[in-house]
Amino acid sequence: MSEGKWSDLAARVVSTIVLVAIAAVELWLGGLWFESFIAAACGVMIWELVRIIAPEKRREALHLGILTGFAILLSYHLPVIYRLPVLLAPVVVGALQMPARRGIYALFALWISVAGLGFISIRLNMGFGWMLWLIGVVVATDVAGYFVGKSIGGCKFWPRVSPKKTWSGIVGGWTAAALVGAVVALQAGFGVAFVVVSVLASMASQAGDMAESALKRACHIKDSSNLIPGHGGFLDRFDGMMGAALFVLIAGLFYAPGPM
Repeated sequence: MSEGKWSDLAARVVSTIVLVAIAAVELWLGGLWFESFIAAACGVMIWELVRIIAPEKRREALHLGILTGFAILLSYHLPVIYRLPVLLAPVVVGALQMPARRGIYALFALWISVAGLGFISIRLNMGFGWMLWLIGVVVATDVAGYFVGKSIGGCKFWPRVSPKKTWSGIVGGWTAAALVGAVVALQAGFGVAFVVVSVLASMASQAGDMAESALKRACHIKDSSNLIPGHGGFLDRFDGMMGAALFVLIAGLFYAPGPM
């Protein structure tokens, strides 16, 4: 085993255990506890986003993070017609303060905000089981992608954006997600279509990861921050989860297999 190839494994494992423990408690508690946890995490991601795009705007990064967190927390308790305007407000405020890459900021800030609302909606409206499935798919995709990619290697998936990702890791992630979907489908009686949905959620997770990698590549940075040892920042850790959450919200309009 090459020490260099696996040099970040210990830090990743410890950080993952801590994150999973905190998230598990918040997920189990639900309600305002879970809402506040998601709002705070999204606020941190907005802070990181500003620091990536305009690192000189430290005060604005903090203010926009707090403003976005409160907007996400408030939006869920408003009538549906008001939710998007409330989420858009801090996005517009932030975009107006960006000297460069204004459109990129707006796109990513809106993604973070809508995904945050999506997390809350999935947990509180669809239920605990659906949230566990979503987390299981994303974690399985990430873990399988990491180990399969490191072990097998091979052709790079998109070297200009993410030099370390390989096709073997990408396919490994799809396979792991399919297994998660198959187990859930058997337990809940959803049928084969649910396995396909799980793989599509895995792809959405990987798309979120690649989008964040493209942003970092364009801004010439390695990690969104150093808040999570072995992973970088919250954006680095939760980009895939946000991609999958957005997919579930959209897919739920067309495919609803039932409660879990």
